[in-house]
Amino acid sequence: MALSRGLRCCQRVFSWIPVLIITSVVLWSYYAYVFELCLFTLTNTLEKVVYLLVFHVCFVMFSWTYWKSIFTPPATPCKKFQLSYSDKQRYEMEERPDAQKQILVEIAKKLPIFTRAQSGAIRFCDRCQVLKPDRCHHCSVCETCVLKMDHHCPWVNNCVGFSNYKFFLLFLSYSMLYCVFIAATVFQYFLKFWSGDLPNRPAKFHVLFLMFVALMFFVSLMFLFGYHCWLVAKNRSTLEAFSAPVFVNGTDRNGFNVGIRKNLQQVFGEDRRLWFIPVFTSQGNGHYFPLKNRSSESQNPLLANEDMWEESDDGSEEGSLVEDQDPSVTIEMEE
Repeated sequence: MALSRGLRCCQRVFSWIPVLIITSVVLWSYYAYVFELCLFTLTNTLEKVVYLLVFHVCFVMFSWTYWKSIFTPPATPCKKFQLSYSDKQRYEMEERPDAQKQILVEIAKKLPIFTRAQSGAIRFCDRCQVLKPDRCHHCSVCETCVLKMDHHCPWVNNCVGFSNYKFFLLFLSYSMLYCVFIAATVFQYFLKFWSGDLPNRPAKFHVLFLMFVALMFFVSLMFLFGYHCWLVAKNRSTLEAFSAPVFVNGTDRNGFNVGIRKNLQQVFGEDRRLWFIPVFTSQGNGHYFPLKNRSSESQNPLLANEDMWEESDDGSEEGSLVEDQDPSVTIEMEE
């Protein structure tokens, strides 16, 4: 037990290494650009002021979105998806597997669960003791079930999911903007240092490395950002792109695809003025999502009355859901 706790502690410490690497590179780029380039190399005052102003805007937006991606905790299933104390006692005291499955089926009847495991069974996490909402998966690193989990990103040391997916996308976009601005403004001085038109000072090496690092990060970010733009347009997560969600009628990669405009609104919200600001504007609460199939959508009790799942001021959730599950569906234990 002590060894296991020690290993987990070491894992948590080492998991911050990628974040420290990114932070170190960014802090060095700040010093190299602001001091070595703008203050020690540029001679035109107007050019210096414009460069510093635009750079700090890009730097602040990049840092803000990165911070939000790191420290926004993953959204987890609400208590309606968790086994109550009485249900848990009844489930654990029951020795017959079929009877245990029936207990969970009764609980699932009241919940808007439309996705299934690969076997067609309702998804249940035996570690978190929750029936998994649609698009929810258990993260072995965070040791919890995450709503609309996309992936666990080591570069932000956090799960990218419902609570911070918008922040992650903005982080990628502002990172690209940060790299493009640095590369574009450094390029002419890169050529001058390279051709020997400027003195051979320490600033030369900072400018040269700024150019290479900015281009290298931009190329890698461009592919990652393009991939996630495609995922948003299709309303898929990274996990769903590799393993299509399974519904009652079978596998459907486009099961949650309700059109590009509505797909964008699910992530960024309806107010376009807030799309590029790192504040949470995603629609819903991560427990249910509109379906492409209108017939299935009309059967969704949450879509018929979304107010039933609005949380009250004290954090409790009110209302109950009509029973729409097939009682013959079996339960499969999943991690």
